[in-house]
Amino acid sequence: MTTTLEKTIVPNNHLVLTGITWEKFEQIETTFQDIAGVRFIYLDGDLEIIMNLGKEHEYYKRTISLLLEAYLREKGIRFYTGGSATLGNKNITGRKEPDESYTIHSKKDIPDLIIEVIFSSGGIEILEIYKRIGIPEVWLWEDELLTIYGLKDEQYNKVNQSQLLPELDLKVLNQYINYHDQYDAVTEFTNWLKNS
Repeated sequence: MTTTLEKTIVPNNHLVLTGITWEKFEQIETTFQDIAGVRFIYLDGDLEIIMNLGKEHEYYKRTISLLLEAYLREKGIRFYTGGSATLGNKNITGRKEPDESYTIHSKKDIPDLIIEVIFSSGGIEILEIYKRIGIPEVWLWEDELLTIYGLKDEQYNKVNQSQLLPELDLKVLNQYINYHDQYDAVTEFTNWLKNS
C-alpha cells in the first residue's frame, strides 16, 4: 500500500501535508526539533507545519493571557498555566501545541481552557483535536473578536458566556484585548474589575 502525499502552501508560512502517517509525522517533527519557532498541527493524516507565528500573533496571545490572569487573580480564582505544552497523542490521531492553556481551581493533566489566536488557518480543524482530548472550553481570537466554544455532549458549541467563568464580561474583555496598548489594557481592566 502506498501513501499519497499532497501539499498545500497557505498564507503566513504555513505548509499543509496530507497522507502523513503518525510515524512519518514523528520523523518530520524530529527533523525540525532544533529549529526555533516551528509548530505542528496533526489530525488524521493531515499535517500543518507553521514556520513563524509572528510578532502580532504573540502580542495578542500574551494580551489575552495577561487579561485572563488579571481577572482570575482579582476574583481570587486559583489557576495554573500550561503554556503551549503539546496536547494529543497517537491514540486520538491528533496533536497540537495550544497558544496558551490553563487549568482552573486545581492542577490537572488536561487543561480546562485553551486560548488560540488565529491570523490564518491551514484548514486543519483544531476544535476536533481539542474535542478528542476533552478540553472543556476553547477561546478563539480571530478578526479582532473573541469567540468561546464550550464542550457539551462531545460537541463544541459557540457560547455567549464562558462556562468556566460565567461572571466574566466578554464584551469588556474583548475591548481590552483590542486596546491600543497592552500595559494600559491590563492596568485599566484591573481597575475596572476592582470598581465593578
